[in-house]
Amino acid sequence: MTGKRSALFVSVCMVPFLFQEGHAVAATAADYSGRAHPPSAVSAVRHGGARLTSTEIASAHSSGLPKGGVIEEIEVSGNTRIETNTVLSYMVVREGDAFAQDDLDRSLKTLYATGLFKDVTLRREGNILKVRLVENPIVNRIVFEGNHAAKDEDLRKVISLRPRAVFSAESTADDRQKILEVYAQKARYAAVVTPQIVKLAHNRVDVIFQVTEGPQTLIRKIAFVGNKAFGENKLAGVVSSKETAWFRFFSSADEYNPDRLKYDAELLRHFYLNNGYVDFQVKNATGELSPDRKSFYVTFTVDEGPRYRLGKVDIRSSLRHVPAKSLRKYVELFAHQWYDGKAVQDNATDMEEILQGQGHPFAMVRPEIARNPEKGVVNLLFDVSEGPRRYIERIDVNGNTVTQDNVIRRQLPFAESDPYTPSYKKYAKAALQDLGFFKTVSIDETPGSAQDRTNVAVNVVEKPTGEFSLGGGYSTDVGVIGNIGLKQHNLLGTGVDAGLSGTMSMWQKQADFSVTDPAFLGRNMVVGLDLFGIENKYMTYQNYSESRYGLTLRMGYSYNRYLSQSWNYTLTRRNVGSVWDESSWYVIDQKGHSTLSQIGTTLMYDRRDNHMNPHSGYMVSLGGDFAGLGGNEKYVRGKANVAYYIPLDNLMNNHDWTVAFRGGVGYMADWGGGRHDIIDNFYLGGNNLRGFLDGGAGPRSVGSNPGHSAEDLIGGRFMYTASAQVNFPIPMLSDMGVKGRAFVDSGSLAGLRVRRRLTNPVTDQPDYTPVSGDTLHPRVSAGAGFSWQSPFGLLNIDLGVPVMRSHNDRTQLLRFGFGQQF
Repeated sequence: MTGKRSALFVSVCMVPFLFQEGHAVAATAADYSGRAHPPSAVSAVRHGGARLTSTEIASAHSSGLPKGGVIEEIEVSGNTRIETNTVLSYMVVREGDAFAQDDLDRSLKTLYATGLFKDVTLRREGNILKVRLVENPIVNRIVFEGNHAAKDEDLRKVISLRPRAVFSAESTADDRQKILEVYAQKARYAAVVTPQIVKLAHNRVDVIFQVTEGPQTLIRKIAFVGNKAFGENKLAGVVSSKETAWFRFFSSADEYNPDRLKYDAELLRHFYLNNGYVDFQVKNATGELSPDRKSFYVTFTVDEGPRYRLGKVDIRSSLRHVPAKSLRKYVELFAHQWYDGKAVQDNATDMEEILQGQGHPFAMVRPEIARNPEKGVVNLLFDVSEGPRRYIERIDVNGNTVTQDNVIRRQLPFAESDPYTPSYKKYAKAALQDLGFFKTVSIDETPGSAQDRTNVAVNVVEKPTGEFSLGGGYSTDVGVIGNIGLKQHNLLGTGVDAGLSGTMSMWQKQADFSVTDPAFLGRNMVVGLDLFGIENKYMTYQNYSESRYGLTLRMGYSYNRYLSQSWNYTLTRRNVGSVWDESSWYVIDQKGHSTLSQIGTTLMYDRRDNHMNPHSGYMVSLGGDFAGLGGNEKYVRGKANVAYYIPLDNLMNNHDWTVAFRGGVGYMADWGGGRHDIIDNFYLGGNNLRGFLDGGAGPRSVGSNPGHSAEDLIGGRFMYTASAQVNFPIPMLSDMGVKGRAFVDSGSLAGLRVRRRLTNPVTDQPDYTPVSGDTLHPRVSAGAGFSWQSPFGLLNIDLGVPVMRSHNDRTQLLRFGFGQQF
């Protein structure tokens, strides 16, 4: 390729606009001093590079034609690709018309305006009008050289020139400027783009855009002028633009972008408004290029104004059958607190949604404020009225290249002909985001065929829904544990979730296959199947091995947006074997095969803002299992779990701060003389108590051999857990996708549940087996961890340190996991 191009360069001819006084013109992004749109190209060019207007072109090529007489014939020459009839159709004059200078000028301008011709000359010979043409060449191919920060396909999207299209200097100039815009958006204002034209046979050309990218022009300094209430460090944390630093190599926040400055100005306005500065204004937001053109200096000039407290809070209602006094209980604000714009809007939104849920679908709540600068207060009025009646005429789904339309439509809280309200828009977006199938989701509205009709456009950008995962952990008992998994959360775009996973270590093997249809037969019903096989050889900390093979059938449905219920049936064949002679009698009693036939249900009320990554809201679940529909096991088990999330946005001025409280309790009761197998007991440790091995905290029994010092973990019938966790951004690493967490976990497990109790040293001889750790005394651990959304996948690492523990509890200081999407 290089050799061919060298040969071609023998016939290189720069297009006229690239020369001024015999020198090539090289445009740079810095020439525009940060402007998003460089100057537009002119419409025509004189030989030598000087610009001509259309009028000048006409006078240069048609002036001096003898006047008078009638055009008897029009002769066209020089056209090889373009038909003569096509040329004549572009002209204003026709055979039989008079030789009028204005009409000839207009004909000349029209021919130039087509962009098909490089030169046009009109000449009169007697009563014959001769039109001589020089056609613009055809583009053979378009080549980009020297571009690394921008891919070829990205540059091809923005330019107008295409292979086999007509070449023109004007289009080339416009395309050069569009390429510079691309580099300006990538903060490369020192980029230089030089178009080069290679002439080929048959009036064809190759267009080569030679790019010299230059270094990135990053933000060196961000300054604030006029701020008194908040320091520069505080405000620097509010804006999305950041000063350049070595650790931002995975972030674009330090790249100068004029559009981002507008967004930052809006962030500052919201920040001040939420802190009582109602009159706040951003007077100016500028970015200045340094003299060496290597960095930008960004300055925000602000006018804070006075800070206001909240005065009177009133309600005015024009909604039928809804008096203002009935809405007073929904006001969450109080007088004399600092005015908070976000809290006011949130309160209005909550009231609006309550009214819409009470049968007023078009209810609107609009907050109105009245400033009193002398007293420094803002009086607030919630105006409750009926908004315009709007009904959904059509729903359009756009951007889903894999996910089927019906998968998206069934998540929407509305359908055609339903009333349309702003709250529907919010819930529709949240429901689609919870699917986990899309990078971005937007709900847009356009006018329908009538004033009360609205078309709704659901726009999505899909993301990979397959997942290849690798994970593992380490403990002093089992060493390194590894697992591998393959999942597809949106199988063939149907929304079906299917996965295959396996776990492998020296002492454990596990394989699982699962498939879930979230809308079985197109109904409000989730149906799923799990097949599993597990072989555990607990020889390092348990004196037996266990195997389980079985299946689980699952079904669930929703009562409304927040309340749902699920059912499951499990049939499992289990075997406890490889029991050591030194094992405790409680373990020896488990030896052999058993069958578990169990039905269970869970009722969940979920008000979290995001099921995948909750930031606010709460969740409550109640569940139970009943074993005894056949099989050897007979018990009833109850469980309850709660979770509550508190955002710290206002306190920390950052959306990445969240406090999460979680707790759970469970109890088992036996009936009908089942086997009482310890493998069905509750176990504490691992995910529900970090810092402890899975099942490593709770009742333990000594071996049957008095000389055997190891203890068997036998679980229990009653368990509780509690956890408090703070999620936070990590300074200097948050731009790389790293988020931290600090946690305190606690819990306890008690209640001996075994086939026969052997804890009396007098009556239970010779099988007396003492039990330790059977106490509700809490175990507590504390630690920290982080998640990194790395280019290679999601990495999770947690370090948990036991603070309170029972003697010989099994600990696990480090847990880690890694996953990659495809």
